[in-house]
Amino acid sequence: MKINKGVFFVLLGAGCFGFTPVFAKLGFGHGYSLGQINLVQMVISFLLLWSIAFLKGDGTKGLTKKNIIPIMITGCFIGLTSIFYYGAMQYLPASLAIILMFQFVWIGILFEWVFNKIKPAPITIFSIVLILVGVFFASNILNGDMQGLPIKGFVMGILSAFTYAAFIFFSGKVAVDVNPLTRTSLMVTGSTILVFILFMKDIPTVFPLEGSLVTSAAGVSLFGAVLPPLFYAVGAPLISGGLANILTSVELPVAILSASIILAETVKAVQWLGIVLILVAIVLNEIGPNIIRMKKRSKRTILHQHNKN
Repeated sequence: MKINKGVFFVLLGAGCFGFTPVFAKLGFGHGYSLGQINLVQMVISFLLLWSIAFLKGDGTKGLTKKNIIPIMITGCFIGLTSIFYYGAMQYLPASLAIILMFQFVWIGILFEWVFNKIKPAPITIFSIVLILVGVFFASNILNGDMQGLPIKGFVMGILSAFTYAAFIFFSGKVAVDVNPLTRTSLMVTGSTILVFILFMKDIPTVFPLEGSLVTSAAGVSLFGAVLPPLFYAVGAPLISGGLANILTSVELPVAILSASIILAETVKAVQWLGIVLILVAIVLNEIGPNIIRMKKRSKRTILHQHNKN
């Protein structure tokens, strides 16, 4: 029962994150700037998460003066991801921006290799190649659909993948014993400070607050910064890390589907083939090493029994 509950909440969190492009594009469609959307969505995220943290109470477990700043610095990577991810959507179709951001999967493996000296296994390298092949098809290069799109959009999309991979990498190492809700709230605090510094010139343009700006920013905030971390905090401890990573990949098809249905973006069959390849690569990277280990263990058991006989 616990596993079912864990699966449900992780899937729910990933599904929520998949709807953020809809609200970001909605904001840009109303003529709001990247700075305006990020400023308002960060304030909403900050207020919502701290309100929930204070209402719930008992959130200072494991929190010390020494780990507050590292948590906030780690949260800055989420702020950068928002800037680059939504920035890419200003110049590219939402479906392409999503695919670029999803490159965090192989970039995260690269981080493990560089910083932790964990060399990727052959099956992991194969998964990376499969992801890159999937990106080739998903971006629809073959039909020339990428021609005329600004390079700035591609750069921001790839940067969002690097910053998101950095967030995942460092958040798994910084103050992991702190209450998840308090930790998330502190991370959003770091993100909010960063966004206010980077978009200082845009602050006066936010006022007077317009309903359409609040609506789009609130959607980005709820589905991007508030609900997914809360659902992950509930569901992730109930299942294995590998299963959690596989389940979070549902964000990709949800985001593509929402862009296709709600934003009326055309997603062709060859692009769906690329998306399927990316998802297969993610699953293979997570379960492949375990399958290989099980086969090796089974062979050793058979050999051991054969020698005994």
